[in-house]
Amino acid sequence: MDGTTHTEAGVPGTTTAATTMTTTTETPALPKVPYQAQDVQEVAEVLRVLDEAVKQKKRSAFTIKKTRFAVANSEAGYYVDSWKMNDWDYKRRDLPTYARGLFTTRNEHGHPSIAVRGYDKFFNINETHETRWENIEARTQGPYEITLKENGCIIFVSGLADDTLLVCSKHSTGDRGDVELSHSSAGEARLGQQLQRLGKTKQDLARDLYTRNITAVAELCDDSFEEHILAYGPDKAGLYLHGINLNLPTFRTYPSVLVQDYAEQWGFIKTELMVLNDIGEVRKFLESVAETGAHDGRDVEGFVIRCRMSPKPESMPYQDWFFKYKFEEPYLMYRQWRECTKALIQGRTPNFKRHQAITQEYLNYARKRIAANPKLGRDYNKNHGIIQLRDEFLAFKHLNGADAANFEQMYGGTSKTEVTKDVILLPIATIGCGKTTLAIALGHLFGYGHVQNDNITGTKRPPRFTRMVLDELQTHPAVIADRNNAQRHERKQILTDVKNMQLNATMVALNFVHDDIDAIRAVTHERVFARGDNHQTIHAITDAGKVVGIMEGFIQRFEPLDLSRAPDEAFDAVIDLSPTAGSRKNLETVVRQLHQLFPNLIKEVPSAEAMDAAVDAAIGEYAPALRHEIIDRGKNKGPSHTPKQNQSVKKAVNKKPLEYMGVHVAAKDVNAELERIFKGQPPATARFYKQLQQTRRVQPAFHVTLIHRASAKERPELWERYTKLHADAEAAAEAATGSVGATPPEVGKVDVQLERLVFDDRLMAIVVRLVSKDGHAGAAEAEAGQAKDWTCVNKVSHITVGTRDDKVKPKESNDLLARWLDEGSTETNGITDVVFEGKPLLQGAVRGVLSR
Repeated sequence: MDGTTHTEAGVPGTTTAATTMTTTTETPALPKVPYQAQDVQEVAEVLRVLDEAVKQKKRSAFTIKKTRFAVANSEAGYYVDSWKMNDWDYKRRDLPTYARGLFTTRNEHGHPSIAVRGYDKFFNINETHETRWENIEARTQGPYEITLKENGCIIFVSGLADDTLLVCSKHSTGDRGDVELSHSSAGEARLGQQLQRLGKTKQDLARDLYTRNITAVAELCDDSFEEHILAYGPDKAGLYLHGINLNLPTFRTYPSVLVQDYAEQWGFIKTELMVLNDIGEVRKFLESVAETGAHDGRDVEGFVIRCRMSPKPESMPYQDWFFKYKFEEPYLMYRQWRECTKALIQGRTPNFKRHQAITQEYLNYARKRIAANPKLGRDYNKNHGIIQLRDEFLAFKHLNGADAANFEQMYGGTSKTEVTKDVILLPIATIGCGKTTLAIALGHLFGYGHVQNDNITGTKRPPRFTRMVLDELQTHPAVIADRNNAQRHERKQILTDVKNMQLNATMVALNFVHDDIDAIRAVTHERVFARGDNHQTIHAITDAGKVVGIMEGFIQRFEPLDLSRAPDEAFDAVIDLSPTAGSRKNLETVVRQLHQLFPNLIKEVPSAEAMDAAVDAAIGEYAPALRHEIIDRGKNKGPSHTPKQNQSVKKAVNKKPLEYMGVHVAAKDVNAELERIFKGQPPATARFYKQLQQTRRVQPAFHVTLIHRASAKERPELWERYTKLHADAEAAAEAATGSVGATPPEVGKVDVQLERLVFDDRLMAIVVRLVSKDGHAGAAEAEAGQAKDWTCVNKVSHITVGTRDDKVKPKESNDLLARWLDEGSTETNGITDVVFEGKPLLQGAVRGVLSR
């Protein structure tokens, strides 16, 4: 190796290096062991640059965090400093070191010293310019050492001058209760066991590592400690030694044959190895294994390929260099199953975008298993039993991982292409969850039938309800059986009746998951009282005293869906929904999952605008066709009068107060600009936006709030002006059409100029400027982002793009932007801002939004 001296391997006797993935009976001669002492000046210069970057923080070209740890059991009182960089910074070409996992200290002479040295960060095929196949073929030289990519947590082992063994995870040492820190303690405990079996001590290993100036790099794979993706039972658990690095700023590493020899000496498990000399053969081998994701009958996550590389082979020397060939599948699918299962156990709605068909089948299976054995769920949350549940499902389906990942392509997934009609959607809910709004919206989108149990009077209501649902199926492809079905006996009644009538209907549960009862109680109460008397049985204005008790009774009697037992096991499919989520979000969940389950029932997912309009129409148009007298449950009270059918069932909009006045901008225009601004941005910058997209937290509609009713007392004149504009527009619309539409009428137009995107890890907003057709009213208004005639009371005019979760409210954009104005965007406050190039101008419509 360039610049490296060598000594003979100091190992007694002869050893056999494991060179398999192919088996050999020969004992090859071991190469010389590389050695190079540390250069104090070189190390000091690296630490100077790193320290400067820590001090400079945001002004530095790269970001680094320094953490100091006291070394336990060190008689000399050693400490080590951990240096942690962002993964994306390793793609830069100007770093002082590319070590991923670096700990430094002062040696016995007080000089700066590297105590632990991980690999140079290496990348997957096509992840960087250097890892494109054409560059690998042109710039690397063999031998190519191919090792299995084990699936555990990385452990670094090195020695200090006082014979203290230093065991670290990627960026930490010791055990202070932190999850990552506990990895190093688990690694050290496992190391102690293997040394004891050999009759050696930690001091023996520490002395050897320090003398050689090396760090041993191992993978702790042990399902009894922590499960990952691949299985490591008792027969496979342990520390897999896969690398030995010299403790130098520049990357220098042992050949794999010496790594395996060292593993044998010190009791590590050897990582499987194959050596090829031709890069063409390497590529052929990797791509052949990628077809199944398995090697020698074992699922593998991928391979690490160790070789030598020169950026300019004609003029620059070759140096040690790694790249990886990592299989996306089935491991992305396995990870998705793991996260979805944890969400299921915690009562949250699982969110998933990939492998929807097989994942839905897996979740149905997992529900039944966990319901039947609650301990399985408790263990799963502690990262135990993950692989067992997955393997049991695969065995149940007679699939391996690769086939499951390709399930949609091979078998059409769980989607039942033969289902084109006779689908019954059965909510499992309590009052105020939004089931009727959802039903009406589905009717608007697809013409589905809708039967409301509350519209049925008289005796024998349950069988008549079923009969009406089946009648609707005569003329509609699907029907929503709109009642709460909150108790098992209600579900049993309709499931049994449909079966007894010998109709081959597909039964789908719209399962409103009741996890956080306090949150559900608060949200549903708010919805019901905002709705007032606009309901058949719940009259929140005239019967307010009874409403809370009735709603509480439903919540107390609610019996969650349980697919492991009758009657719920008879459902053909389940779609989980959140009672606290808005109807728009739940509508999209239902539509997308029905499309996946029954592609010939819903052949194409409607646009976001179509779903927005369907929900708006459902909220605006609904008026009950029948009123019932409320009877307190358990009291022998008859109705004070006989309920009568309304004389007219014409859908109308109750006049509601103005909630806020806003400038509404087309969602497609805003989304297009968001895609444009993030195109080409570093992954770190785009990460939160991708998170919002993947968790469906980007708002479906966008607006600039001009004034909210909460600000009416502070700005009474402005609120009065906007209220009058809204009332005048409503009156004009009613005079022209005879009614007020579901969507409030437009009161004016103004252009919206996008200036800057501002976000942290909680929410994202766009700073905008309102521009009238005839320009700004004056310099002061222009500076504040105001337009002539359209004043915004917020300190910064803005559009909220999305929030991390329901706990973060859109109105908090004001707080974020206030901090941004005062502090700017810094690493300390976690705020990022990005300028919209060209400051695009979008058309905006000024329109009121009514209270719901």
